[in-house]
Amino acid sequence: MSVIYVLIPIAVLFVMIGLAIFFWAVKSKQFEDLDKEGFSILFDDEPKSPADPSVTDQASQQHNRSDDEPR
Repeated sequence: MSVIYVLIPIAVLFVMIGLAIFFWAVKSKQFEDLDKEGFSILFDDEPKSPADPSVTDQASQQHNRSDDEPR
């Protein structure tokens, strides 16, 4: 029975921590746009251009050379 004197304060502490995290999430607007992430999987992202265009040119030239070789 004495273990209940330890478990009740621990349970109350967990509830208070959970509520604090929940209110922090609401305050920092974590729940503002719930539909955006659900729809984001349906649409392709725009391709990002590399910082150095010469890297892309070299890669495409190597790819084109491998396509020209007979198999």
